[in-house]
Amino acid sequence: MFLLKILKQNKFSLVSLFVKFYICHMSQESVCEHIGNIKELKQSKDYKCEECVKTGSTWMHLRTCQTCGVTLCCDQSPNKHMTQHFHKTGHPVVISSEPGEKWLWCYTDQLFAEYD
Repeated sequence: MFLLKILKQNKFSLVSLFVKFYICHMSQESVCEHIGNIKELKQSKDYKCEECVKTGSTWMHLRTCQTCGVTLCCDQSPNKHMTQHFHKTGHPVVISSEPGEKWLWCYTDQLFAEYD
C-alpha cells in the first residue's frame, strides 16, 4: 500500500494542496490518478447507510463515494454496500465517513491515502 500524507496549511484549500502535492511527487512515486483527480471531498450528509436504511439492515462503518456522494456501509458490514456500489457503477474512490478518520481508498488501484 502507498501511504500519502497531506499536510494542512491555512493559505491553501485541501484540494489545492492535494493537487500541488500530487504534481510535485508524481515523478517520484506512482500516485493513483483517480485520487489525484478529486477536486473537492464529498462528505456524508447523514450518518447512515442509505441502502441499509431501506432494508432495515445494520452497518459497521460508513464510506462516502467521491464520484456521486452516496454514503454506504463498508466491507465489515453484512451487506458491503459500498463495494457493491463500486462494482455496479465503477466509481473508484471513497472516503471514510467515520468521525476522526481522514482517509481515501481507491478500489481500482487498491490505494490508501490519508489527509489532514
